[in-house]
Amino acid sequence: MKTFRQRIAETSRRDWIKAAVWSALYLLFVLWVAWGDWISLLWLLLMPLICDAFTTRYIRWSWWKRYKPAAEGEPANPHANAFLYTLFSWIDAILFALIAVYFINLYLFQNYQIPSSSLEKSLRVGDFLFVSKAGYGARVPNTPLSMPLMQHTWPEWLGGGKSYIEHPQWPYKRLAGWKHPKKGDIVVFNFPAGDTVYSRMQALDAYSLRYQLGMEYAYRNGVYNLTPEQVNHLGTELAAHNPRIYGDILVRPVDRRENYVKRCVGEPGDTLQIINNQVYINGEPLPDHPGVQYNYYVRTDGQRLSASYLDKLGVNRDDRHQLAADTYLFPLTLDMKQALADHPHVLDITIQPEEQGGYVYPVGYTSWTRDNYGPVYIPRRGDTLHITADNYHIYRRIAQAYEHRPIRIGEDYVCQMDYYWMQGDNRHNSADSRYWGFVPEDHIVGQPIFIWLSIEKDNPWFHGHIRWNRIGKGAKG
Repeated sequence: MKTFRQRIAETSRRDWIKAAVWSALYLLFVLWVAWGDWISLLWLLLMPLICDAFTTRYIRWSWWKRYKPAAEGEPANPHANAFLYTLFSWIDAILFALIAVYFINLYLFQNYQIPSSSLEKSLRVGDFLFVSKAGYGARVPNTPLSMPLMQHTWPEWLGGGKSYIEHPQWPYKRLAGWKHPKKGDIVVFNFPAGDTVYSRMQALDAYSLRYQLGMEYAYRNGVYNLTPEQVNHLGTELAAHNPRIYGDILVRPVDRRENYVKRCVGEPGDTLQIINNQVYINGEPLPDHPGVQYNYYVRTDGQRLSASYLDKLGVNRDDRHQLAADTYLFPLTLDMKQALADHPHVLDITIQPEEQGGYVYPVGYTSWTRDNYGPVYIPRRGDTLHITADNYHIYRRIAQAYEHRPIRIGEDYVCQMDYYWMQGDNRHNSADSRYWGFVPEDHIVGQPIFIWLSIEKDNPWFHGHIRWNRIGKGAKG
């Protein structure tokens, strides 16, 4: 067996350079992870393994190379096996790629695809985003044992089921970043109400589904004046008695909940109110982003509005609804509304009534609506909230679901995290904080940087399927 001195002497300058580079990168990574939590410096105990891989090589990292067949002119290799050498070389490459993707996806950036039109004029359905995690500070994963590039479920062709192992689960920790979400930022975050879903109805969180089921059953059967608790209980019973329709209950850790993307309109410490669709922050109107749009009923003289005209106007194809021969429902910006009003066959344009907006947060406990909401205070870390009968249901979820602490009427509650308020620019077609409340800081994933691919699913491959003009476009908001 070679001595330590012999191994050092046989190490080439190139291997020393490799060892130095990888050791420096690993040191910087550990210092980043350990910032404010010095116990994480214990990860430096693995540094000798990195040095050994390039220098002394006591551990046979590439043991499978012994099967490499001898090249022409080289002595015969008694262990040569072309099949095993090829097999293990592929396994080695795949494992390295998976590990690299795992760490890059966790700590630096990830890919995200826009699934809906809630930010239509800024980000379109079919946009693929490069999302930076480092700016806001990357989160240490709650569920470290997971398959890279899969949020929570294996593809159906691989059998479905969870793509992560539930234990161990690490507590929330965010690495050092250089900024926090600000008003106007477009932010990717885990869906707060997505902690509980039904396996066959995963597009809707369990809380909204239960309330909806309970209300529909009560109306059909002429049962009125139910309390929200009674409605929720009724919906829970209906879902439990119909497992073939709704499936089993799935409870997901924070980092395994669906990814959403919205615009931040309220920061920790702000008081938000919506009056006739206008957002006010601390009593002052928040200027609308140029892409903000609302649903309008458009009535014509019977002349049909062509698809090409609506394409030119900028109405997303998924948002076009013809309700009658002379009536349409479209989301429109102010500029689009003005252009449509100048159309010779358009008679009038009327905004969609607020009562068609559905149930808002906290469901069943206020008279607020989608278009007239609040005022509501957005808590920040360290705030002391005096809990009353009026605000108990607003802040109950913060305490019980996000911070896992008791909350009682008549007592003070101290918040442990910062919270944010997120809304879509397509205000009447966006499931956002008006419907499920605050976004805790531990749900923040990152900020989109740019669009690396954009696809128009309704167009054929060689006729506008790829939106070349959007590739490379900024997406910060």
